[in-house]
Amino acid sequence: MPRFSRTTLVFLLWLSPILLFSQVKIMTWNLKNVGSSKTTGHLSYIAKIVQQADIVAIQEVVTNPSGAQTIAALHEELNRKSGATWAYAISDPTVSSPYRSERYAYLWKTKHVKLQKKPFLEPIYQEEIEREPYMATFRYKDIHFTLVSLHALPKKHQPEKEIKYLKFLPEAYPDLNLIFLGDFNTPESNTVFNPLKKQGYTPAFTNQKTSLRQKCIEHDCLASEYDNIFLQQTLFTIKSAEAILFFTDFDTLKEANKVSDHLPLLIEIQ
Repeated sequence: MPRFSRTTLVFLLWLSPILLFSQVKIMTWNLKNVGSSKTTGHLSYIAKIVQQADIVAIQEVVTNPSGAQTIAALHEELNRKSGATWAYAISDPTVSSPYRSERYAYLWKTKHVKLQKKPFLEPIYQEEIEREPYMATFRYKDIHFTLVSLHALPKKHQPEKEIKYLKFLPEAYPDLNLIFLGDFNTPESNTVFNPLKKQGYTPAFTNQKTSLRQKCIEHDCLASEYDNIFLQQTLFTIKSAEAILFFTDFDTLKEANKVSDHLPLLIEIQ
């Protein structure tokens, strides 16, 4: 049996909890009309931001061919410049409303996480939720979790009337460790989230505005608390949570809005 000094033993005891726990970085980002409006320069910048994550959920991909083409181009940009190998999946157009139909997308680092089966648009509540959630199950080591990405109705159309159906998904998918994320167009303080909270789902962000104004007002460039990530803290510990203020990289808010009118949210979970 090898002999260790007292200092080495102390170091190994300190290190062992770190080795035992699994950590994954998850990002959600409403990228505003992902399609032909995104230039090569925009995609290069977006890739620089999203490469910080292991998995990225993207909302608001347009349904015409330019939406899927732009996600494919972003995937290629990540593979070229991030130093990691990425895969991606893009949903079919959502079905309930042809007027607000969109696609969703996921991108992930293949070395870090493994997709378990083909992602799908949630079928049970597709009549009640206009842009039904896009669900994908990933594995990290021996841990499985399922992301539920949603772009809810705009605020003026009462997103609460469809968010209320999310409370039924844990019972509909009892074998999946669900993580709800996306653009809810509703702050987490709204009572519509109370049923989820009572089931143990906790928002990763509180009092965090995530949508951009058209113009900054006295250096305040953020408008509303719309985006978030809800997860069960009995299953996952949030090691860090960051709303990335990407607009500060641009000379004007108008230029930043061409990339997106929402902040990307990044969490690291254990």
